Amino acid sequence: MFEVNIAVVLLVSLVVMVLVGVHIAVALGAASALGVYLVTGNYAVVERMLASTAYEALRDYVFAVIPLFMLMGEFIARSGAVTDVYRGINRGLRRIPGRLALATVLGNALFSLVTGVSIASAAAFSRISYPEMKRHGYRRSFALGAIAGSSCLGMLIPPSVLMIVWGILTEKSIGALFLAGVIPGLMVAGMFCLYILGVAILRPGVVGAARGPAASASAAVAPAAPENPAPAMASPADAPEAVDRFSLWTSTLGIVLVVVTVLGGIWFGYFTPTEGAGAGAFIALVLGIIKGMRFREIIDCVLSVGRTSAPILILLVMASLYARTLAMTGVTNAIQNAFLGAGLTPVVILAIMIAIWFVLGMFIDSISIMLLTVIIFEPIAVAVGFDSIAFAVIGVLAIEAGLLTPPFGILVYTVKAAIDDKDISIWSIFASATPYWAVLLIAVVLVANFPAIATWLPKLVF
Repeated sequence: MFEVNIAVVLLVSLVVMVLVGVHIAVALGAASALGVYLVTGNYAVVERMLASTAYEALRDYVFAVIPLFMLMGEFIARSGAVTDVYRGINRGLRRIPGRLALATVLGNALFSLVTGVSIASAAAFSRISYPEMKRHGYRRSFALGAIAGSSCLGMLIPPSVLMIVWGILTEKSIGALFLAGVIPGLMVAGMFCLYILGVAILRPGVVGAARGPAASASAAVAPAAPENPAPAMASPADAPEAVDRFSLWTSTLGIVLVVVTVLGGIWFGYFTPTEGAGAGAFIALVLGIIKGMRFREIIDCVLSVGRTSAPILILLVMASLYARTLAMTGVTNAIQNAFLGAGLTPVVILAIMIAIWFVLGMFIDSISIMLLTVIIFEPIAVAVGFDSIAFAVIGVLAIEAGLLTPPFGILVYTVKAAIDDKDISIWSIFASATPYWAVLLIAVVLVANFPAIATWLPKLVF
């Protein structure tokens, strides 16, 4: 009974602090300190536990993988390589309906290989692809829905920051988790593309097609309503923007070299994930210099990554303290026994977890969601029979879907903020992103029923 009371106090205090706006790191630390004090009744124990946890966490070699992968992505993004490749994909798909939206999905999949952060993908492609889709007559809400939805690939296709955090929290192989995300990530990207192709074929006006010179002329006389497509170019035209071949091939080969070196090196045992991230950051730096990055821009990249990654590392320290507190107080066992003792089936337990992830996704970012829940959910999922690797993929998919869930889906708000277009309502973007949310939910169901989708590649290598 004492463990149950401690569990209730810890979880309620943590949730209340998060909901009233306390920073997640402070909330985790305060809840952990409260839990340790309730068990021991000694402030000195709380201080020693916090100090030892911070020391052991910060000196852990694996924690460097996060800023190094983020630095790799920052170098590549600021070099303009992703924009070059996006334009190349766009030009290569010029005979396919909805090519700009398809290029956005494929570009996001590529971008995720070098950043692994969905919010970064959403912000980048709002600036890269939205102006192009608007210029070619795409319905604006559809264009923004494609950007918000496809940015979820950033947390699934390796190297994913969420996979790294999951591996650190659960002490699972980060390389195995990277491999586990490959097939589900490609599957989700394929389903996104099929949806866009279906819309382009069935409703060509949404993607700026089937609009002749007369339509363009009339659109020029009477301005379109905000939700109508912007006037399309009058020529059959819609010709993709010319791409400098040298820039395109330099960018493509550079990104391929980064991906092959980092992921190949990790998968075949030449690198640890941290060493692979360091090698990738170095190659990305060389690519950036070749693409014309100056010394000031390189320093800006380093400072930007420092500002972004430092809070994440502090969060991980607090999460480590939180995990220790849960173990010390017996909260994890109490919650697990409550779930198992309730006689719920594994499917119902999984549904409850996914519902919690969806609700949290309306209010806080994906890493914070993971820090709050994974330490508790993962042992329960394994206890009821789910494969730990497959469950990691299910968790990432569900958490990412939560970031598209109204009314506070963070990815949708990121896209809205990035375009700064007052004519587009947030609800129209939510509506257009709903099909992508549904695809993620379908992927969750598929991986839950066919875990080999996630586990087949890791079992080949590990």
